[in-house]
Amino acid sequence: MSGSLWLKPPTTTPALPAVPRPRTPEPGPGAGAGTGPATGIADDPLDELAVRLDAFVAAAVHPDEIAALLESDGMTDDHIRLTYGRNDSFALAEDLYARVRRRHPDPPRKAAGAPGWAEGLGGCLLRGLVFALPGLAYVLAGPLLAGAHGRYGLPAGTVPLLAGAVTGWVWNQALSHRAYTWLGLGDRPAAARALLTGAPAGALAGTAVALAAARDGELPAAVFAAGQSLYLAAATVLLVLGRERALLVALLPLLGALPALRWDLPDPLRAALPAVSLAAACLIAARALRPGTARGAAGRGGPPLAASVPYGLFGLGSGVLVLHAGLGDSLATGTGAVIALTLSMGPAEWLLHRFRGGSLARLRTLTTARAFRRAVTGTLVLCLGGYLTALLALTLAATLLWPGTPWPDPDRLLALLLIGAVLWLGLLLQAFGAVLGAAAVCLLAAAAQTLEPAAGPLAAGGAAAVLAVLSHVLLVRPTAHRP
Repeated sequence: MSGSLWLKPPTTTPALPAVPRPRTPEPGPGAGAGTGPATGIADDPLDELAVRLDAFVAAAVHPDEIAALLESDGMTDDHIRLTYGRNDSFALAEDLYARVRRRHPDPPRKAAGAPGWAEGLGGCLLRGLVFALPGLAYVLAGPLLAGAHGRYGLPAGTVPLLAGAVTGWVWNQALSHRAYTWLGLGDRPAAARALLTGAPAGALAGTAVALAAARDGELPAAVFAAGQSLYLAAATVLLVLGRERALLVALLPLLGALPALRWDLPDPLRAALPAVSLAAACLIAARALRPGTARGAAGRGGPPLAASVPYGLFGLGSGVLVLHAGLGDSLATGTGAVIALTLSMGPAEWLLHRFRGGSLARLRTLTTARAFRRAVTGTLVLCLGGYLTALLALTLAATLLWPGTPWPDPDRLLALLLIGAVLWLGLLLQAFGAVLGAAAVCLLAAAAQTLEPAAGPLAAGGAAAVLAVLSHVLLVRPTAHRP
């Protein structure tokens, strides 16, 4: 898998409405200190508050939404007790919820030129394709990296390649979070500046780790890992900035690997095709980063660096799980599994968008918390089932089309589907801001599978169950879906 696996944030994020405040009337001439209204608050302040918040309260499907609005406006429990006679924001929210009849605004009409669901699917499938195409570089370079001996029962050169790849996944997931945060703030030059400084640093880190992991006879693999790290940095830049089509153009020379699946190619051609793709990706990424060189880009205080660490840890856990899917009992079978997982990231991203869109639609149309919970649970099951169906279909297609790939046995196929469930649920939690839980579960599953490979299906199954429970607990709350 290459580049960023992030779910793109929405282009606009409307803030919660401010609680309107009643104006205090100006004292008239001659008004004394103890005469006339001093606050402008009606005889029943709760009725007045219900009128002022009518539109928001009517659209709420749970009192917690109203409580979140009150707290975001700075209403303390002391203020609520003194002004409204309720113990806290939750009690006040429950009374407001009971007083206002449920009404929901009509869904906004689709803007002219806005992409439909089919067009959104096409874009996500394009991202899945650019995740998978770099794998053809390994087909081309495989004979050039072959050595006499390997470690841990793996082919020669595998260890430095994996070390560089995992380093790139960790670094670029954290970098993607930081850049996407800048984009969410509407500061594209600052995002470009973050990528301009972070992407080369990630390429250097991946190269250094690969060189440190190389042993005698693995120098060609370490050099290839350096190119791999450079490509991961360039791909992250282009994917975060929405330049998927440009990245696809850069990867087109790798299609020259298709004849290599059947026939032997000259070594100079095997080396030239990945080099051309790498050079093209780097040049296109450098061009896309030119706004980051402008004076003042990222000049103001940005998101804290520590906020990006959990996303890097999630990249580490998910990356190790994918490696275990590809390095099982049979390397040939693992190749088909990794191809299916990388291609499935396109449908995965589309289904994540569909889940978010469907949940927001339910907020506009449902009038009770119970109906919302039931609808969101059904949507979650449907989207997860859709992703696993797509992953199964891609696995079977890769088995049929990839030369030398044996038919996966049921246990291995089950393990692959469980890993897929962990990845999709982890990305879902990450998209809703619950990245710490997703990262912790993925890291524990990856560590268990590393320490005891035979426990792989059990570890992945346990992780999938925990993430499913976390997702359900978080996402059946209406407040989790409010922008």
